[in-house]
Amino acid sequence: MAIGRNMITPDLVDMQVNGFAGVDFNSGTLTAAELDEALEALLACGVTACLPTIITARPDELSARFSALDKAVSESRLGPLMCPGYHLEGPFLNPAPGYSGCHPASAMTAADPALIERLQSLLKRPILLTTLAPEVEGGIAFIRAMNRHNILVSIGHSACGFELVAQAAAAGAVLSTHLGNGLPQTLPKLDNTLFAQLAEDRLAATFIADGIHVPPGALKSLVRAKGLDRSVLVTDAVSAAGAPHGSYEFAGMRVESRADGSVRVPGGIGLAGSALRLDDAVRNLVRWGIAGFAQAVDMASANVMALLQPVLDAHGLRVPASEIEWAPDMTITRARVGEEEREYDRQTTKWEGRRP
Repeated sequence: MAIGRNMITPDLVDMQVNGFAGVDFNSGTLTAAELDEALEALLACGVTACLPTIITARPDELSARFSALDKAVSESRLGPLMCPGYHLEGPFLNPAPGYSGCHPASAMTAADPALIERLQSLLKRPILLTTLAPEVEGGIAFIRAMNRHNILVSIGHSACGFELVAQAAAAGAVLSTHLGNGLPQTLPKLDNTLFAQLAEDRLAATFIADGIHVPPGALKSLVRAKGLDRSVLVTDAVSAAGAPHGSYEFAGMRVESRADGSVRVPGGIGLAGSALRLDDAVRNLVRWGIAGFAQAVDMASANVMALLQPVLDAHGLRVPASEIEWAPDMTITRARVGEEEREYDRQTTKWEGRRP
């Protein structure tokens, strides 16, 4: 599959990145040098902006992880350009097996806006996105509170049905997190949260297009149901992404990047984030016949910014002018974010990252 000639497009924006190139954003000890290494690798994938993502943990762990992340962003070279804010995925999720995923269910709690306020008080940059399950205690009130604080709310790791999804959207939820994942293998045939979130037109949805989290044929059905303009590509990348196969630390866990492209907790049956690059997600959608090249880029760029721009504006944040250039084979040949510009050949974009 090719696009015929070099193409310049808007930059790619990833709303869910837990780590990259051997670097764990959830470590609690993240340094500016490590963050720059990960962001340099992301830039080689065409990603010029991202929301570093912290997953479910106990309050003191969340405070330590966010503080280390925010300090690293402030002191790094690329962080101030590429990281306008953060994504908190949890701890207000459904702890039931299948819904909790690799998140520690024991750390999940009722929805508490005060926790967000305490975390935000530690940070120079804002939390811009939170993922929660609306069915947890206080879930709908939490969505309203986040709206007042100009924080986007996404439904994820949730069992909520049609009625509660509608209530969440009416309260201000705008998104579904990695739709099709964070779910048990078996659901009611029709009256289930997957169909409920697909049917809710007030929600956009993010998808992990690695062919592992959602099979390509199923992804085509999901995108068709949600609509191209309401579909967003994310990676849910962890430290194992953009790095050789092997064992990596992620949020206090040891995870294994396997030859089949999956990332799993050793001995577990579920997935633990992904090893996906966002430019690979774009190429995958074109190769699988789900979207044309321009449409796939929009799903990783324009569609993302349509969601983020209102909260960026509300916080007085600006994303630097950026662009990326694609070769006819849809590989990245150049990326620019602000005054930082890189040129790549096919070898340098195959980032090797940190060795496990």
